[in-house]
Amino acid sequence: MIEVSIDFEKMGGLIPAVVQDERTGEILMLAFQDRAAYEKTIETKEVHFFSRSRKKLWKKGETSGNVLHVVEILADCDDDSILIKVKHNESLKACHTGARSCFFKKVL
Repeated sequence: MIEVSIDFEKMGGLIPAVVQDERTGEILMLAFQDRAAYEKTIETKEVHFFSRSRKKLWKKGETSGNVLHVVEILADCDDDSILIKVKHNESLKACHTGARSCFFKKVL
């Protein structure tokens, strides 16, 4: 494993965290992590984010029950964003709208 030092300073303390279904490769969502959310995700192997609107740490699925279980975390080449591969049951919904993925609005 390569030693990684995530750079939380480039975006004012936050990093983009892309969440992907490890089985299908489908991108489920994009949210942001601060250092506390990143460390909590590694510690618990359940995805945590920083809510920019509520200004606090939150566990994905804490109210919906759609908890995302971490399989692998990869850093990008600049160490300022991450890809979180998760076990995601087909019946679970990653999006707060009730959709499986947050990416369902076709633009082009």
